Parts: sequence; C-alpha cells; structure tokens
Amino acid sequence: MVVFDVAPFKTVEHCTSVGREGDTVVADMDGTLLLGRSSFPYFALVAFEVCGVLRLLFLLLAAPLAGMLYYLVSESAGIQVLIFAAFAGARVEDIESAARAVLPKFYATDLHPETWRVFSACGRRCVLTANPRIMVEPFLKEYLGAHLVIGTEVETYRGRATGRVCRPGVLVGRNKAAALRKQMPEAAPEVGLGDRETDYPFMSLCQEAYVVPANPKLEPVARDKLPKPVVFHDGRLVLRPTPLLALLTILWIPVGFLLACLRIAAGALLPMRYVALAFRALGIRITVRGTPPPPASKSLGQSGVLFVCSHRTLLDPIFLSAALGRPIAAVTYSVSRLSEFLSPIRTVALTRDRARDSAMIKQLLEEGDLVICPEGTTCREPFLLRFSALFAELTDQIVPVAMVNGMSMFHGTTARGWKGMDPFYFFMNPSPAYEVTFLDKLPAELTCGGGGKTSHEVANYIQRAIASALCYECTSFTRKDKYRALAGNDGTVPEKKKMKNKVEVDKVMG
Repeated sequence: MVVFDVAPFKTVEHCTSVGREGDTVVADMDGTLLLGRSSFPYFALVAFEVCGVLRLLFLLLAAPLAGMLYYLVSESAGIQVLIFAAFAGARVEDIESAARAVLPKFYATDLHPETWRVFSACGRRCVLTANPRIMVEPFLKEYLGAHLVIGTEVETYRGRATGRVCRPGVLVGRNKAAALRKQMPEAAPEVGLGDRETDYPFMSLCQEAYVVPANPKLEPVARDKLPKPVVFHDGRLVLRPTPLLALLTILWIPVGFLLACLRIAAGALLPMRYVALAFRALGIRITVRGTPPPPASKSLGQSGVLFVCSHRTLLDPIFLSAALGRPIAAVTYSVSRLSEFLSPIRTVALTRDRARDSAMIKQLLEEGDLVICPEGTTCREPFLLRFSALFAELTDQIVPVAMVNGMSMFHGTTARGWKGMDPFYFFMNPSPAYEVTFLDKLPAELTCGGGGKTSHEVANYIQRAIASALCYECTSFTRKDKYRALAGNDGTVPEKKKMKNKVEVDKVMG
C-alpha cells in the first residue's frame, strides 16, 4: 500500500494563477473549491426540499452514524449513509430540480477564494468529487464554468433513487484516481487541488499538486467576482442547514406553523387600521418611510392612485395596505385559491389579455386606489426584473413604492412548490419584517398623458427610481426567465386557471 504524505505538496497559496489559460485544473469540492469541509448541509437541503421535514429528520438522525463510519471505517462508508438517508425513494427529476434551483445559491456563498483564484485562471476546469454528480453538476457547469464533473453516480430504478451508489462506489481515494485516468487516459492535468489525504492519489497524477489547508478566517468569494451571479433561486430554507440549524428548524416548524396561523388570522379578520398594531404585537416588524398620498376623494371626481411596487412576496399589497391603514385593491397573477381566500384585501386576477386587463385596471382605478407589481413575479436577490409597461398607459396618478422584506428561517416564495403555503412560510419566521418606502408621486411631465412619454420610458424610469432607493440592480429578466431557470417551464397558467381569471374580470367589469 502506498502511503501519501502531505510533505510533497505545497499549499495552494504557492500556486501561480498567471499564464494558466492553456492549463487543465482538477479540483476536489468540499474543503477545496468550497470553504466548508462537510457536505451535510447540501444533503440536508436536498432532503428537505425534495422530501420534506420528516426526511430532514431522518437525515439528521443518520448523521451521527455517518460520522462514526467516516472516522472508524472509511470516508466512503460515511458518505454512503448520507446519500441513502437523503436520496432513497426520491424522484430523480425532483433531485435534479433541487440541484438546479436550490443548491447554487448556497454553493456560491461558500466558494474558497484561493482555490477559485487558481481554478478560474485555468482554461480547462475539471471537478472530481465524492458528492453525487446529480447534486453538484448544475452549479459547477453553469456558474463556475466547469468543463467536466466527475462525481459519485447514484443508482436509480424507474425514475427514483434507490439510495445506493453505482460501481465503482463513492469516489474517494483510489476510486478518484481511477476515474480521472478513465476520463483523461493520455494527458496528465497541469494542476491538481485537494484538501485531505484521500485526495492525494489523484493529485499525484497531476504535473503540479497543491493542498488547500483549512482556514476558518477566510471569507468566501464575493458575489460580484463570480462569472455568473445567482439571480434566481428557489427553496424554503434561508440559511445553510448545519446539523444544529437543521435541528432548530425541525423543532420550530410546529410552533412556527401555529404562530403563522395566528398572524394570518389577525391580518384577515381585523380592520386594516389595526393590522399594523396586531402584527407588531405578534413579532412582525413593519417600517414605513416616505409620505404616502391621501386616499382619492370620489366626491371630487378624483381617480384612484396606482401604487407601483417592487415584488418580494405575494404579501406586498397586504403590507402596503397595513402601512397605509386602509385596504388597497390589488391586481394579481397566478395566486393560489387558498391565498385568495385568506387575503384581507380585494384581489383581481390578470388574464394576460392586454385589452381585458387594461379595461379592468381602468375600472378599478375609477373605484379607488390600486396596487400593482409590474415585475410579474418575485425576485429574492437585490435585482429588479423588467417592469411591464401596461400600467403606465392607464393613469398618470402613479406612486412608486420600494418594498423590502426580511426572513431569517424560511422564504415566503416558491416557483416549484405549492404557492398556497407561501404566506404560511413567511409568517413562520420567528420575526419577519417588511420595509415600505413611498417615493415621490410621478411628476406630470414624466407620465404618458401629461408628458408625452412612452409607456416603456415611464416603466423604465420607475424601475430605476425604485432600484436606486433600494440600491438594487435593474435587469431585463422576466417572469418567463425565472420559471425557465427554476422550474423548467415558462410559468404559463393552465387553461383552467385562465378561465377562472376571465370570470373574475367579467365580475369586476360588470
């Protein structure tokens, strides 16, 4: 048996990143490309997002066994336990969906700066990892520009993972070296990067090899240094679930659900002028900035004000109403029946038929104030999606509103799951927060009617104004871009739902 020693390998700080455009780099993942040496948080994310809280509990209970096998038997045995606990019985397409939509956000915030310096400088990038390839490949290829990902292959049967791994087993030690030889039988890669003794076999096959030492003081690579930012991501968990955080999440869920029911009942049953006070008493923080306009006076023939909001969750119109102390009607799209039933404000569904939607919005403005979110869908990151310009053609009474929310445990939006749970997950956070900033009413000279501006010019101006107030970045991404990235579809509403929306518009228009 060959014993590999750390002495022959220098640390990654000694590896130059200059003139590497023609070189091939092969890097391990946990502890090398990533600062974290444990893959448990990512298995936990897959377990929770694919199979739910009971699977997360099962994984957490299996983690001590995995750790014991890791140290007493082999690294391979410990990883096999995690794979079985997280994957057994799960649909392959659901695992692929979580790998594409959920994991990149967490991987991107844990990137090792020294490894990334070398990895990004090389012209051809390969990742050799013990993690399941199905779990890591979307992030590595799409966001880090990896050309080749060699990982553990998970066994499947009739579209579901069995929890076992395919031959030759988990890629650690000599299995890694054998897999690298198979993929690159003739050429020896120029650079090999690893962090532990089981990486030494494949590192010895490279012309240069460097060890990535553990350094808890290092900060991960900044978001703006990545070749592609993570604009869209899905999943319910806000924080990377370490074993302790996973345990706290499991213990909190039943308590949080009861608290969410109480908060939703307060918002739905109390008069809107008391909702802000009730929310504050129940641990929900609402911060109001700017001066909102007074309600329109029908006796003076005034039309309603159109509040144009950035879109963070489906609760934006409700928190706007709470900030104003009066219910404001909202136009919506693709909202679940449960959310409509629980809503304390009037909601009217858009049909995506331009003529019908224009007539409906005009009718609603004649009846009073109205709120609209022209992005058409939510975005969690500090970006604003493209604003639909339809609203700018319908009124000159426009007030931009910048919305920001804070969640410490659960996200209150989803692209892949059931949207009816969105308000529950938001209110399940221990102390959720909303900040509502009213910007100045749009001057007449910047509107379509008074200033002769085009609807696109008005929409783009408001997008930039809200982005400036929030220090966000404007983008040209749309609802379709988000759903293609996260759910593999364009977010089109089924025909049955469209019919329901049409009936609702008919009711509004009489």
